[in-house]
Amino acid sequence: MDTVDTVEAAADALETAGEAAAGARDPWLPDRLLRTERDALVPLLRRTPEAFYGLRTACPGWTVREVLAHCGAALVRIVEGRLEEGVFLPAANAADVAERADWPVGRIVDELERGLTEAGPAIAAGDGTLDTVALGEWIHAGDVRAALGEPGEYAGDSLPLALPLLRTASRRRGTPRLLADIAGPHGPLVLGNEVPGRPAARYRGDAATLIRLYSGRPLVATRYELAGATEAELLIYR
Repeated sequence: MDTVDTVEAAADALETAGEAAAGARDPWLPDRLLRTERDALVPLLRRTPEAFYGLRTACPGWTVREVLAHCGAALVRIVEGRLEEGVFLPAANAADVAERADWPVGRIVDELERGLTEAGPAIAAGDGTLDTVALGEWIHAGDVRAALGEPGEYAGDSLPLALPLLRTASRRRGTPRLLADIAGPHGPLVLGNEVPGRPAARYRGDAATLIRLYSGRPLVATRYELAGATEAELLIYR
């Protein structure tokens, strides 16, 4: 059996196990991801000189400061139950960032720390709709690390917690089925949904690049193989 067949066999076994466990949501997974990221990110932010908060990120038009303002605002909305219709759409996100334009950096980090600490239980108490918000927060932490030139963007100790949420997001967003042969201990991984008459796409590369592909982050200086799907089809944020 060659490498491709081995990956597919392992992926099929994972898919079967996943389908058998359908509905077995782990409501505390987002909480674990948020708290793990809090413990890694907040100390970094506390020691970062204020001038670095003006650096541009992979999010068009947003600086490090503005990404963090968005993240803290979104999480505290969940904590406080302020989830009116359209609350996470671009216009609402922009309004939240504008509201914090004159906040000192320390207050922005304080709010983010509160959100990373308190949003998990609120998400766990829900029906799963907000589970992937934690994934988005983790990806934004990667955006901040990348802008600051810090190692471990879209990877690090939180990666094993983020990948199951990526699988959930890839299915909810209707992306095609993909078998990911990930370098390291985290693969193979099955993402997306089976499309009748269409074979599964295949990815070979590292997990951080896979995150970049699905989240629409820059792929400069990465190395990967993708067959059977286009990059645009994999996007979970449109």
